[in-house]
Amino acid sequence: MDPVNIEHNGSGTSEIGPAGYLPRLVDERMSVALRTMPAVVVEGPRACGKTWTGRHFAASAVYLDERVNAALAAGIDPASILDGETPRLLDEWQIAPAVWNTMRRACDARGLRGQFILTGSADPPDDITRHSGAGRIMRVPMRTMSLFESGESSGDVSFQSLIDGEPCTAADGGLSLGDVVALACRGGWPQQLAADLPTATGAARAYLDEISRTDVSRVDGAERDPTRVRRLLASIARNVATEVRHTVLAADTATAGEPPLERRTVASYLAALGRLFVVEEIPAWRPHIASRAQARNSAKIHLVDPSLTVAALRLTVDMLMRDLSFVGRLFESMALRDLQIYAAAIECSLSHYRDSHHLEVDAIIEHPDGRWAAAEIKLGGSEAIDKGAESLLRLRARLKGGRTGAPARLAVVTATGFAYERPDGVCVVPLTSLRP
Repeated sequence: MDPVNIEHNGSGTSEIGPAGYLPRLVDERMSVALRTMPAVVVEGPRACGKTWTGRHFAASAVYLDERVNAALAAGIDPASILDGETPRLLDEWQIAPAVWNTMRRACDARGLRGQFILTGSADPPDDITRHSGAGRIMRVPMRTMSLFESGESSGDVSFQSLIDGEPCTAADGGLSLGDVVALACRGGWPQQLAADLPTATGAARAYLDEISRTDVSRVDGAERDPTRVRRLLASIARNVATEVRHTVLAADTATAGEPPLERRTVASYLAALGRLFVVEEIPAWRPHIASRAQARNSAKIHLVDPSLTVAALRLTVDMLMRDLSFVGRLFESMALRDLQIYAAAIECSLSHYRDSHHLEVDAIIEHPDGRWAAAEIKLGGSEAIDKGAESLLRLRARLKGGRTGAPARLAVVTATGFAYERPDGVCVVPLTSLRP
């Protein structure tokens, strides 16, 4: 039988990954997961590097495609796909979903850890994974590359050290605001790191075209209008890093020749884009507050990589530099991408805060041991940094005396410059100096 594309390393003891693999922060979580569970599911947007990471840890691989799905539908035993040296990579498994339950049963029968690595760029409907795999399967989320992973952050300031209260100092990395905006336009896609900017931005536009034309309908079998999907993606991009309601997104999709989308259509499209890991939400933080202010519970919406925001609006670096207000929100989106990656690397969670007294804080980082830190994200400049520090200090005062406790650290994350600690104790850290 040869219905699939299979790779073996010949020994079962070393990786089959291609030469030139760039280490990812998710690698440590992969190692732990394979030592802990029979199967690991790596999930994230298409082209973020899941297959390369899977191959880096696998001893054999099978690349599931439409031919495999057809073969399974014709009666080929899915168990035969699982035969091979372990860990065995099942790449883009959701294309041939019949392997899920067979894989789960194989985990039970073998009773061994580190048997399978499944990668997927779409989260299938619940009926496909109705047997959750609890006790057998660990999910490892993966995103595009952070600035530290792609080599644009010096890593002089550790994310963990901030929470631990260690000194916060770093030299100016030498990047200008225009350089950072260009990095946002290029994005964190592994295949585009060495590309020139026109090539990288063209790839991001093609990515969204493919998402709109094919993927958003394939993910759950519901037919969707590509033109309407593109209009919604542009609306999400215009409202990036805000707590935008579905009704606002719907109204924003109107054009000179087309009426706005209905709210229910927006909800359906967002759900599909979420299954593709293209759109994600930063949840709201709900601490215990001693004052009368009430925490809000609306999430902030983002495209998974800042390059997609740029691509959806067909912007360039020059166009962006003429609109620094929008650049501020684009930078916030890029910073939150990196902060999510760094937080996950040290098992922290990330959320945002807004209350009824109009106090907003961009990022709340919660450590498993109960400590928490807060960060405001600003392009830079003394006025903006002062404003960010003021919000952070107001949050600390608002929570004083409550059960949440005092923050372990307050920080303003900037685009460029030095890292230092202010007299009021607020740390100022460029994104280009951070690592986990």
